[in-house]
Amino acid sequence: MLALKVDCHLFQGCGFAESAPGVHSFFFKPIATVAGVELTKPMLLAVLGSALIIGFFWAAFAKPKVVPGKFQMIAEVLYDFVRKGIAREVMGKKGEPFVPLLVSLFFFVWMMNLWALIPLAQFPVTSVIGYPVALALIVWVTYMTVTFKTNGFVGGVRNLCVPSGLPKPIYVILTPIEFVSNIFVRPFTLAVRLFANMFAGHILILIFTIATWYMLGTVLGTVYASASFALTLIITVFEMFIQALQAYVFTVLTATYLSQALEEAH
Repeated sequence: MLALKVDCHLFQGCGFAESAPGVHSFFFKPIATVAGVELTKPMLLAVLGSALIIGFFWAAFAKPKVVPGKFQMIAEVLYDFVRKGIAREVMGKKGEPFVPLLVSLFFFVWMMNLWALIPLAQFPVTSVIGYPVALALIVWVTYMTVTFKTNGFVGGVRNLCVPSGLPKPIYVILTPIEFVSNIFVRPFTLAVRLFANMFAGHILILIFTIATWYMLGTVLGTVYASASFALTLIITVFEMFIQALQAYVFTVLTATYLSQALEEAH
């Protein structure tokens, strides 16, 4: 991260003590080593986030009641948002077996994004490319498995590469495009979309937060610092929307891919 001097301000002749926010802001030194594995801040946040999600739903549904209490009611609303608003809307009744996967993906991605706004944590785990890649691989493996399990090998290949109802000459061009799109482009864009949004948002918040401090010291500097602080608040509020949106988009796209996998090839 940055090495900041608490008595150093831009309009008093000081610049950044080391460097501006950049890629280095996303690398962390190991906090501890467990069984030969070096644990970093993002890893601990991912584990803690998973524990919080599991603990929340476990506590809410461990002893479900016909007339739910407030805690169970909140959990049911959140669960139904994914079940009815994503699985049913995108996949219909065929999406019911995949609701646990979609619920897990939505709340895990959202929680990993939310760490950016939680004091002491203040870092979106999904801004580290490895986490979106791992999630995209889970989706891709599930997508491929469902495709070939539903349609068989030949039918699965047709499902992935040969859209139905088009003039035959078009398939010469379209089949290779569909193959590359479904096999390679989909998991790549699924991971990069989530990563890039969280990476960019965190960089922006870092820039304006640090700029607020460095511009203090003079009357003119305080004016600039106030504007920078206002932008920090605006970006933070906007980032809250983006965090939820990215979790929603990731889950909707997963449901869309699985819906296609369940379609019979013609």
